[in-house]
Amino acid sequence: MTMTQVERPPTLTQTVLVVDDHRTFAELLAGALEASGMVSLGIASSAAQAVAMARDLQPDVVVMDIEMPHQDGLAATRRVREVAPGAVVAVVTAHRDPDWVVRAAQAGASAFVPKDGSLAEMIDVLSRVQPGQMLVAPSTFAGGAPRVPSSAADRPQLTRREQEVLDCLGRGMPVKGIARVLGISVETCRGYVKALHAKLGVRSQLEAVVRAQELGMLGPGGR
Repeated sequence: MTMTQVERPPTLTQTVLVVDDHRTFAELLAGALEASGMVSLGIASSAAQAVAMARDLQPDVVVMDIEMPHQDGLAATRRVREVAPGAVVAVVTAHRDPDWVVRAAQAGASAFVPKDGSLAEMIDVLSRVQPGQMLVAPSTFAGGAPRVPSSAADRPQLTRREQEVLDCLGRGMPVKGIARVLGISVETCRGYVKALHAKLGVRSQLEAVVRAQELGMLGPGGR
């Protein structure tokens, strides 16, 4: 593919770079995103090309496939974040294992969307994604085989306030934002988050959300 410089329009419209080695899928996705109001800056079919285009074009959003030849999309995500620090990366993949959500976040991605999810869902996630958070598309846990408890009794018992904090985490809110919304101090909020980690058997806020989704402890608004 020949890289073509694309002039950014003088508007607040989001610009997007699609990265996928399946040309047909990439073209269809780029066209659909354009139809939704985004501006496509082009398509990259390899990790190296994605990094080069991200550096030259500085897109607002990079839609990144995980599985690509020569270098995987997570390694490419790390490089894109280095050369285009203003871009947010949305990982699009056929993987549904929660471990991949954690790996994507660790690589610097800000969204996780299954390839077989709906276009409407993808556009919704891309419209809401922000740096410093991880939005997980609801369909991530709709297919596959997540570890669902045999009964409600298998779920950890949360206090009302712990559930409120968990719901906020599920919406991608930072601790300071949760504290402000719930009218509690940041330190108190951190205490609730720490309690959630212990009850859910996790070590991070992202893992807490992923585990809670597996256990059915988050409603649609928390996904």
